[in-house]
Amino acid sequence: MNGKSNLRRIHFIDEVRGFDIILMAIYHAFSTAGFVFGYEWGRELFVFFQPVEPFFAGIFIFICGMSCRLSRSNLKRGGILLLIALGITLFLWVFMPEHVILFGILHFLSVAILLFALLRPALDRIKPLAGIAVCAELLLITWWVPYYNGHLIGIKGIAAWKIPQEIIKPWLYPLGLGYLPSSDYFPILPWIFCFLAGSFAGVWAADGRLPEWMYRQRAPFLSAIGRRALLIYILHQPAIFAAFYIATQVLRLRA
Repeated sequence: MNGKSNLRRIHFIDEVRGFDIILMAIYHAFSTAGFVFGYEWGRELFVFFQPVEPFFAGIFIFICGMSCRLSRSNLKRGGILLLIALGITLFLWVFMPEHVILFGILHFLSVAILLFALLRPALDRIKPLAGIAVCAELLLITWWVPYYNGHLIGIKGIAAWKIPQEIIKPWLYPLGLGYLPSSDYFPILPWIFCFLAGSFAGVWAADGRLPEWMYRQRAPFLSAIGRRALLIYILHQPAIFAAFYIATQVLRLRA
């Protein structure tokens, strides 16, 4: 591994992550407007953009997987993020139980980071390209596992099988084999394979073997957001809620 190359900032990844965070924040703003504050336009826009939401989330998860190859403290990072995710769950459960998040994207990422830290010695033995290919295949095979996709295993329309009902248990909800009401849900299956694919791509990033154009900065604003992606993701929902709450109160006073 080239130590010098590790000092180079991969601005393209920061910029993509920054743009992705903005899109996810806008999507969550529609959700908050529509389902928390009852604005019909928010519901309509949320439903309209719902089909592309997994794509934006997948980019975020993939890049988080890449970032694990650039960190020396994944156990610490994963542990801190898990505490934050559990804190958010507790807060919502107490103050907004109808919008509680039981296993959202932050819960998933914390578990994925911890799993990566524990499995890294084994993952390091796998060639990056082979790892990405296997993860892509497993992502397709497990895509339909969660309840919202029908609890299927395989590739829908080609070869897919219904998962036996006896296996579907509430306590397997984080894995994708259960159902509990939650405002945000990113189960381990299938998303762990998107994360691990990113971790294999991260080998090239850690070795400084990405194309030269990825190291050049083109959008400083997006790059700055991307460097603080997790912090912004943690804070953006409370900020959106506060903004809509204030706006709603002002509109009521003027009515």
